[in-house]
Amino acid sequence: MKILRYETIDGPRFGALENGGGIRVLEGSPFGEFSIGKEVTSIDDVRLLPPIEPTKVIGVGLNYVSHIEEMGLTQPSFPMLFMKPLTAIIGPSDPIVYPKKGRQVEYEAELAVVIGKEARNVKEQNALEYVLGYTCGNDVSERIIQKAEMALGALLICKGFDTFNPLGPVVDTDVSPSDLQVTARVNGVERQNASTSDLLFNVSQLVSYISEAILLLPGDVIMSGTPSGVGPIVPGDHVEIEIEGIGVLDNSVISES
Repeated sequence: MKILRYETIDGPRFGALENGGGIRVLEGSPFGEFSIGKEVTSIDDVRLLPPIEPTKVIGVGLNYVSHIEEMGLTQPSFPMLFMKPLTAIIGPSDPIVYPKKGRQVEYEAELAVVIGKEARNVKEQNALEYVLGYTCGNDVSERIIQKAEMALGALLICKGFDTFNPLGPVVDTDVSPSDLQVTARVNGVERQNASTSDLLFNVSQLVSYISEAILLLPGDVIMSGTPSGVGPIVPGDHVEIEIEGIGVLDNSVISES
């Protein structure tokens, strides 16, 4: 099932996306009991919102072997984690705002893991039972600030600017995270293309490791890391993040005015 959120005159609603582009109303919560009702609209006729509202977003650095090799770095012995503020989240077609302080802003295509139920001290072999599904994510980053922060052991502002965490368009509950193609395109030109099979720490390992210390709540997001090929974006660019079986997350870049 592909779950989405869309804007209505009565507020945000969850829906189930059909193959033909129709949206069926989802009665209840995808994190609890729900039923699928009649088709109410088309995906072409609504404004899509971020597919979930998490209580936290946890990012993972240096988690693709190809990206680690590209950077000439040593593989970490445990997941390198950071947090992104909720104000960074935007949905499909919402603009990424290039901040006034920005000097080198880059895209990062990522598989975003959506937690489906409370997870604490989860065993690795059971971890996927706590995942609702997966969506496309873009861990937008300001590299000049990132280098300065990391030199002091910090990692927040570079990842945390408003609009620096696009998510969407849907949460797919059926795909397996073990071997999905993750692609980034800028202005139609492919910049990243890799499989999640190249993850250093897979989804099960990430959920288990994080849950040893942090209670993961329904809707929480783990950004699982980005493969090789990251690069700059500038105002006027159009960025597409595509993940096999899930869909395409598209966002344009505008200047902060």
